[in-house]
Amino acid sequence: MYNSDTPSRADLPKTSQLIRSTLIAIATAAVLLITVILPAEYAIDPSGIGQMLGLTKMGEIKHQLAGEAERDAMAVAAAEFSDPAITPDPVTEPIVETVPPVSDASTTPAEDAWRDEVVLTLKPGEAAEIKLVMNEGGIASYLWTVNQGHLNSDLHGDGSNGQSISYRKGRAEDEDTGELMAAFDGSHGWFWRNRSEVNVELTLRVEGAYGEVKRVL
Repeated sequence: MYNSDTPSRADLPKTSQLIRSTLIAIATAAVLLITVILPAEYAIDPSGIGQMLGLTKMGEIKHQLAGEAERDAMAVAAAEFSDPAITPDPVTEPIVETVPPVSDASTTPAEDAWRDEVVLTLKPGEAAEIKLVMNEGGIASYLWTVNQGHLNSDLHGDGSNGQSISYRKGRAEDEDTGELMAAFDGSHGWFWRNRSEVNVELTLRVEGAYGEVKRVL
């Protein structure tokens, strides 16, 4: 025996009511997709509401963080590929052998000897990327400094045949100087992100065997 009564046909919702409820649910989902999910997850804001609510900025930060994670993964893959037991190609040898850092100030070019200078201002959380177009074996001297705060950096290279390499990474640094030896033909340079709480003015000076300086990001 059951305590509850079986509903009558009159108590059941009509087909028109079910269709209306379904359409309302679909419309609500579409509105949420356009105004909330797309801006917050993918930085896509066709309605402009995401920008007003700050969701688009959230999506942009997620994309930047995903890019950094992808770079780290590529660096790990490049390090594994550089194992001499896998390939004897000297191009993929560890950075300690291919790109020795220049720590002695006496080996840094004089200020008037630099070929190019780039000055950028990065807000807190903002990123930038500068690349030198270089041929394999080419060497470029560099010096970058900031006026205040600090930056995270990744000195890396990308080749036209899908090659990639990470030469060095830095965390919370206010300067770095050295020599960059291109491991292969392609674009080689720096990715910086301002992880301090102040606007940072970054100055990069370079000199050596490269074709051009270009800003990627």
